Amino acid sequence: MTGSRRNTLATCAAALCAAALLSACSGGGGSRDGGIADAGHAGSAASLDETFQQVVGDVLPSVVQITTEQGLGSGVVYDSDGHIVTNAHVLGDSDHFEVLMANNRKPLAARLVADYPPQDLAVIRLEDAPDDLNPATFGKSSDVEVGQMVLAMGNPLGLDSSVTQGIVSAVGRSLSEGEGGATLSNLVQTSAPINPGNSGGALVNLGGEVIGIPTIGAMEPDGGGQAAGIGFAIPAATVTDLADQMIENGKVTDSGRAALGVTVRTVLGEGFRPAGAAVVDVADDGPAADAGLRAGDVIIAVAEEQVTDVVSLAEALASHQPGDTVEVTWERDDNEESAKVKLDEV
Repeated sequence: MTGSRRNTLATCAAALCAAALLSACSGGGGSRDGGIADAGHAGSAASLDETFQQVVGDVLPSVVQITTEQGLGSGVVYDSDGHIVTNAHVLGDSDHFEVLMANNRKPLAARLVADYPPQDLAVIRLEDAPDDLNPATFGKSSDVEVGQMVLAMGNPLGLDSSVTQGIVSAVGRSLSEGEGGATLSNLVQTSAPINPGNSGGALVNLGGEVIGIPTIGAMEPDGGGQAAGIGFAIPAATVTDLADQMIENGKVTDSGRAALGVTVRTVLGEGFRPAGAAVVDVADDGPAADAGLRAGDVIIAVAEEQVTDVVSLAEALASHQPGDTVEVTWERDDNEESAKVKLDEV
């Protein structure tokens, strides 16, 4: 076990032990009940410490380091055939990579199978997969609950095989990577630190199951850098669904992402503030065309969610599924119009 892993686990255990001592002191009087409670807390801390170590020992061999021409990131061994899932942004424009396994210091060659930037996922495959691969076990996204403890495993800042700890802070989040970037849907929010290099690694529950692939950390709104304790992971259900499609078909054939069938740009209003998503082009026979939208219209709302720019439109659509019927509101020649629209698929 590396020094970084020992330090992480020791810190968690120390914090739990401190909490147990504080509980005993606040009970007052040194009563027999307080002593029993104190012993119980100590036992729980030791049990949790052992659980952490067990999970790390089980899952860390499934987490790899991926090196590209642009830098490095993390990945998770998906199957015994040598497929590895990671983030599309980790791979960039490269199609050949070096993969460092957790139990091997010699890099292995890998090639791109497929990527899907709209959900920031990709699959690569080892060109000569070893016989002792440790495919990860993926959990059920429906079982993920706010408040449960999780571990994030990866290679942050080039520190290979690192482990951090936190909780699930929220589920079902949608997040945009900014103007022109992808809008990721149904994300798991976690307080486990996710730093550059952690991307593509594993967010793991205490049962040793991967419940998500860390993808991005929240940024301070004033541009002050990464926000502490706010990270996001692509849920396991999305990972396995898209990865299976990429492995079988060489691409994603069924994204499950809703689309309106328009190309848009942000339009500015009074005070040069974003005031809507202006339609640049409408796809023939798409949902927007069927609803009567045309180039020059400015979309200002989707299903009562205000649309002020390209990003907010993408986020509004990310909360829906293909086939959903939503009300879309737009402005044309200073008049407001709306229509019910059945969403298509990206």
